[in-house]
Amino acid sequence: MIKKQLLSALVASVCAAGAGFVQAGAITDQMIADDAKTPGDVLSWGMGTEGQRYSTLTQVNTKTVKDLVPVWSLSFGGEKQRGQESQPVIADGTMFVTASYSRLYAIETKTGKEKWKYEHRLPDGIMPCCDVINRGAALFDNLVIFGTLDAQLVALDRETGKVVWKKKVDDFQAGYSLSAAPIIAKGLLLTGVSGGEFGIVGRVEARDPKTGNMVWSRPTLEGYMGYKYDAEGKPVENGMTGTTNKSWPGDLWKTGGASTWLGGSYNAETGLAYFGTGNPAPWNSHLRPGDNLYSCSTLAIDVSTGQIVWHYQNTPNDGWDFDGVNEFVTFKTKDGRILGGKADRNGFFYVNDAKTGKLVNAFPFVKQITWASGIDLATGRPKFNDKNRPGDPSKTTDGKKGESVFSAPSFLGGKNQMPMAYSPDTGLFYVPANEWGMEIWNEPISYKKGAAYLGAGFTIKTINDDYIGALRAVDPMTGKIVWEAKNNAPLWGGVLTTKGGLVFYGTPEGLLKAMDAKTGKELWSFQVGTGIVAPPVTWEEGGVQYVAIVSGWGGAVPLWGGDVAKRVNMLNQGGSVWVFKLHKS
Repeated sequence: MIKKQLLSALVASVCAAGAGFVQAGAITDQMIADDAKTPGDVLSWGMGTEGQRYSTLTQVNTKTVKDLVPVWSLSFGGEKQRGQESQPVIADGTMFVTASYSRLYAIETKTGKEKWKYEHRLPDGIMPCCDVINRGAALFDNLVIFGTLDAQLVALDRETGKVVWKKKVDDFQAGYSLSAAPIIAKGLLLTGVSGGEFGIVGRVEARDPKTGNMVWSRPTLEGYMGYKYDAEGKPVENGMTGTTNKSWPGDLWKTGGASTWLGGSYNAETGLAYFGTGNPAPWNSHLRPGDNLYSCSTLAIDVSTGQIVWHYQNTPNDGWDFDGVNEFVTFKTKDGRILGGKADRNGFFYVNDAKTGKLVNAFPFVKQITWASGIDLATGRPKFNDKNRPGDPSKTTDGKKGESVFSAPSFLGGKNQMPMAYSPDTGLFYVPANEWGMEIWNEPISYKKGAAYLGAGFTIKTINDDYIGALRAVDPMTGKIVWEAKNNAPLWGGVLTTKGGLVFYGTPEGLLKAMDAKTGKELWSFQVGTGIVAPPVTWEEGGVQYVAIVSGWGGAVPLWGGDVAKRVNMLNQGGSVWVFKLHKS
């Protein structure tokens, strides 16, 4: 009898432990909401839904970072190198990292051993604007979810890599693709769309992450209807985005762009998701007089309802391809206000009230801006330099090419896809900035499905002989650049900052660097062998702090960079993940 009782107790104990293990492995919405506070994993793009890319870890700090050494490196292999812009996510001893050509790898964090690999079968004729990149995946429950170059969402079982669900987002033959990392907010999977250069219709979608079924859809172009979806998946009207033709002439809003190609952030206290929107289409602004809402804007969307609560337009009637997709990173001030910072492609840094959208501050974070002399803090509108707008081709004798102008920054932006970081310890944003300009002119254009819809020509130009990129520590409240670290090639990778007083970032020359967060002094660097265009992450496992970076030169610069591309054409492509920890002597 005693033996039977002991056996029963043992079985119950094992079952309870097993049930506990399964439960611990399931990633919940609360775990994702707490991501920034739990350094034992990295569950979201941005290392927390606010996107601050800040870690509370201190084992690697200003004194110990000199002892940082590689632990392992895994190559993505094959001939599919190109640009690697992915941020890894990490849970239960496994790293999940996407790679070029819509691939996803599951890797043991301690050993670097590949557990499984998923290669999405891409059709012929995909039309990604700016290289065959992917910026990362989302974790939820037992799933890892990412977007593909042919505009699909794929959910895989985290343990096996088997496809659990797959959903077509839109028609890749019309120019749609997915390159952003999805995010999870209030138990919903939030995604945007890429393809603004092809005259697509931008939008934000919310889905059930377990099934992929639609919950709501919010177009980011004025004149389109938003929808909620009932239990059977049928759309129910959920209010128009703006007012038809209020800021768009004729039918141009129907192919107006405003893609949400970088993804979003989320603040649990406001209940709002923040998505930046891209350029209006076509680039030739003379064809579309008006502000062209909601292009080149920050949109704050109520996650529960799918309604736009506020918007702020960074570049009304954009004529320079100054996409406003850059991440909106929320932070708290000493007096308890929730604000958001955004380093826009147009060269200005904006600070908005995260609840209302009211502009709090705006200032340049690059040295040369030609299209506007500043931002009016009272109205929130730019002070345009009308002479710096590319000319109207219809006003020329042959109607083929408008007047060329030199504009700065270039359309590649004062900052592009590479995410910045914010430290609550220093109160500073760490912004990977670039100083360059462009010769740009307008041309006649008409929309054709699946064809590039620009109506402009351009050549990227360098401004300085000694540098293009500059990592800048920026005070959002004063607009002061506290320190900067110049770089010969343009910076195209993201930033990480830590409570250990460090700022990590990578360069196209292949160096992963650690800087003193207060002074900008370089404290450590390591050559990974190929250019870095991705953001670093850090986490703790078994009492050890690790730092990881994806390497692989590519992205938009070598494809679109004009004179700048020639300046960096010696850089080698690649595709690897590197992991580091402190060396114990």
